[in-house]
Parts: sequence; structure tokens; C-alpha cells
Amino acid sequence: MKQNIAVLGSTGSIGRQTLDVARELGLSVRALAANRDIIKLESQIREFHPAIAAVFDADAARSLKIAVSDTGTRIVSGMEGLIEAACEESAEVLLNAVVGMVGLQPTLHAIEAKKQIALANKETLVAGGALVKKALRKNGVALYPVDSEHSAIFQCLEGCHDRADLKRIILTASGGPFFGRTREELCNMKAADALRHPTWNMGHKITIDSATLMNKGLEVMEAGWLFDLPEERIGVVVHRESIIHSMIEYKDNAVIAQLGTPDMRIPIQYALTYPRRYPSKAAPLDLASIGKMTFFEIDPETFLCYKACREAMRRGGLYPAAVNGANEAAVALFLQDRISFNQIGDLVYETVSSDYSGDVTLENILAADRNARDFVESRV
Repeated sequence: MKQNIAVLGSTGSIGRQTLDVARELGLSVRALAANRDIIKLESQIREFHPAIAAVFDADAARSLKIAVSDTGTRIVSGMEGLIEAACEESAEVLLNAVVGMVGLQPTLHAIEAKKQIALANKETLVAGGALVKKALRKNGVALYPVDSEHSAIFQCLEGCHDRADLKRIILTASGGPFFGRTREELCNMKAADALRHPTWNMGHKITIDSATLMNKGLEVMEAGWLFDLPEERIGVVVHRESIIHSMIEYKDNAVIAQLGTPDMRIPIQYALTYPRRYPSKAAPLDLASIGKMTFFEIDPETFLCYKACREAMRRGGLYPAAVNGANEAAVALFLQDRISFNQIGDLVYETVSSDYSGDVTLENILAADRNARDFVESRV
């Protein structure tokens, strides 16, 4: 087990649970990073004593620097600071739990610095999967999934002796707060409605993505890179109880599933301790108390974000980066009450109809992301 870790997004839900795991296992936290929540970050600095802490917001970083001047932690800011934290020399593992495209460049730099990657930032692979896979091969670095669904697939595949026997993978989805609603019924939904997730306690952006099912679309694209599978071999089923975290299906139609209580500390810990397993504070699974498990199909015409993601994956190239950028912009507008809930899906799906051809380079990925955001803003 690697002992020294860096945590990007340490004040968010995944970041805080990662620190729970670090506390329980006695891991040394050598770097922390957050967007602008310096109150939580200061508390984390005083508990874990990292060598470096990054704050993306420059003004907040200046305030934090004054607040923790009595500690030995160096404070940095902006994208450069995020990259510096990701590449902290004394850290062996980077757990990247930031939200959005901001996570791509720190991941690439950490790989070049030979850090093992525990990835909770979907956008890294959605937008830059080709670059990340190339960098992993070049540097001989391992990447382990943190998302519960991808961790489940990863664990199920450990018993797959011949990948030629694998027929497809099946991701599960909670269905979000609007499961079973029609498009017409979603017209007047506000942010407060969309933020009532039935299972997970997450940040605003990810919770809205779960309501639109964009999150599941991103996970389909991420799974393609993680497990080297085309779009048509990645299924999704709505499973409201969130007990089965995902499944694999063999060519003889046998299905293997990974089950557990819905507690993110389980996949976080496994990504940090692989291939070993250690005791966890997560509650044990009691199937008798659950009683039953249900499964349903996704309605892609109601949840256009999901449909857009699958189309972007089929097109490949820069299209995944574009739909992700469009979604990030649209979600921000929705949270500001500037567009309706259904307009998120409309704008993201409309992005797929635009031209995003070109070579997959970091420069072109960032340009596609920027152009998609500008397109969304122009349509409001």
C-alpha cells in the first residue's frame, strides 16, 4: 500500500471521504487542493500537515496564506498551483476528485511525474482519454477508478481470465430525483428540486448531472477509455436501490455483479490500497433488510444529456470534450436560474450537431471546451 497521497478536490464530498480513509488507514496526506473553500481547507491543513495546498481562486489563496502562516504548508494558486500540488514530490498517489475540465491538466502532469492515479474526475477521460492513455503507457503508470460504477467493473473484471470472453459491461444508475418523470413534467423544475438526490450526497454540479443523467453519459464515455470498449458494448440500467454498483456480462450470458452499501469510502479505499483490501467503516450489506432490487430502462428522449453523450462517444474525437463543456456551462446557467431544466439537455444535444472535427491534442481539447461554452452562452 502506498503511504503518501495528494488529494485534489479535498473539500468536496469525495475529497472529504478520501481524508476519512486516509485517517483510518494512517496515510500521509502530502498535498491538498480546493477551489475556494478555505475554511474547510484550513482545517484540513491543520490536521494533515501537507507540504503544499493549492486554491484555484487566487483571492482565496491569498487569504489562506495569511491564515495558515503559522504552519509549514506552502500555499499556491491557479492552474499552476493545482498542477504543482498534483506533482508534489513526496506523494506517491494522486487522488483527483476535482469537478470539471479543470482536472485534465493536473492528471496529465501527475502521470508525467510518475504518480499512481486514483481517478474520480470523469472529465479527465471524457475529454482527454486518448492523451491520458498514451501518457499512462509512456510512463508505465497505473490508473485506478474511484467512481463506484467503474470500481465495480474493475473489481468484476479481476476474475476475467480472458477478455475475449467479455460480452459487455452494464453500468447501474440511481435514476436521480426525476426518475419516471416525462419531459413535460420536468419543464418547471428548479435547482432545489434537482438537488434532492435519492441516494448520494454530492456537490451541486454533480447532483444536477445526476438529475439530467449527464453523469451517467459521462460515465459511459469514461468506461470506454477505462476498459477499452466501444459505445455499443456499454449498457446502462436504472437501479434505484444503488446496491448493485455495476456488472459484467460474458459471452455465455453469465453476469457477474459487485454489490455493497452505497458508501463511496469503499471504492476510494480500494483505489488507494489495490490490490490489498483492508477493513472499512462502511456498513456491511444486509440483503434481507433490503428485501428487493428493481431495474428499469433509461428514457433517452426525456434525458437528452444522456443521449448526447452516447452520440458524442460514437463520433469520438473532440465531441466528448464539447458536450462536456456545453454541459458545464448549461448547469451553471441553470443554477443561476437563467435557463430551464430541460434547456440543459437541449443545449448539450444541440452541441453534438456542430462541427468539432480535428486532431485530439490538448490545445484542441481546450479549444473545443471553450467553443462549446461560448455556444451555450450565445443561445441564452
